[in-house]
Amino acid sequence: MPISGESALPTSLVAGAKAIVTAPDTAEKVRLAYAVSRAWFQRDLALGSPSQDGPMPARPGRPERPLLLAPRDMPKRKLTGKAGRLALIHSLAHIELNAVDLTWDLVGRFAHIRLPRSYYDDWVRVGLEEAKHFSMLEDRLSKLDAHYGDVPAHDGLWQAAQDTGHDLAARLAIIPLVLEARGLDITPPMIEKARKIGDEDTARCLDVIYRDEKHHVAFGAKWFRFLCDRQGIRPEPAFHEYVRKHFRGSLKPPFNDRARSQAGLTPGFYKPLAPLIG
Repeated sequence: MPISGESALPTSLVAGAKAIVTAPDTAEKVRLAYAVSRAWFQRDLALGSPSQDGPMPARPGRPERPLLLAPRDMPKRKLTGKAGRLALIHSLAHIELNAVDLTWDLVGRFAHIRLPRSYYDDWVRVGLEEAKHFSMLEDRLSKLDAHYGDVPAHDGLWQAAQDTGHDLAARLAIIPLVLEARGLDITPPMIEKARKIGDEDTARCLDVIYRDEKHHVAFGAKWFRFLCDRQGIRPEPAFHEYVRKHFRGSLKPPFNDRARSQAGLTPGFYKPLAPLIG
C-alpha cells in the first residue's frame, strides 16, 4: 500500500497508536497503521508514553456508518444466498476493524509499563496485519457491489477493552487468548463453506486471516506467560481467574485444539472453563 502524508506521521509509537485509534475514517486508520508500523520497524519512532503523548481514548473513532447496535438488537439474518454472504463478510470486516483498534490500544495504553522492545515489535506487527485484514474484507465487499457500513453492526467488542484497560494481563487474557483464539475455532469451517459454494476469493481472505491469527494468539500466550512469570504466578490459574472476571459469555466447544496448541494455548487454559462459564 502506498504511504502518503508522511508529514502527518506521529512523533512516537504511542502518539501513533493514539492517532490510529482515534481516526474516524477507516481509510485514514489503515493508512496510519501502515505508516506507523513502517516507521517503527525502521526505528524512526521513539516509544513515547501516555504521560507525554496523552492518554488513549475511551472509545475509538468510527465512521458515521454502520449503525452500531447492542448485540441483542442485531437483526437476525440467514447466512445463505448473496445477502447472507454479504452479511457475513460485513460482520467479519467489522470484527477486523475493532481488532485494529484493540491492538493499537494494547500498544499505546500500557506503554508506561516496563516491557521489552520485542513486545512492541510483536503487537505492531499484529496491528499492521489487522489493518491488512480489514482492507482485504473491505475490498471483497466492494467487488460484491457493497461497502462497509451498509448494514448495522454490533457494538459489543469494545466492551472488552473498557473492562481490561487497567490491567495488561487481563487484556491479553481476553483479547488474544479468548476472542482471537475463538477465530481459530470458527474460521476453518467458514473457509470450507466458502469453497463449497465456489467463493474462492473470500476463502483466500479467510486463509490469510486464519494464518495470521495463529501468530496473534501465540503472541498473546507468550506475553501473558511473561507477565505471569514476572509476578511469580502460574499462568493457567491466572487465566481462569481473568476470564471468569472479565469475559461476558462462555467458552464454547468445539475447540481447534491443534491450532490452539500450536499457538501455545494448551488445553489446560481453556477446557476447564468451558463447563463452568455460561
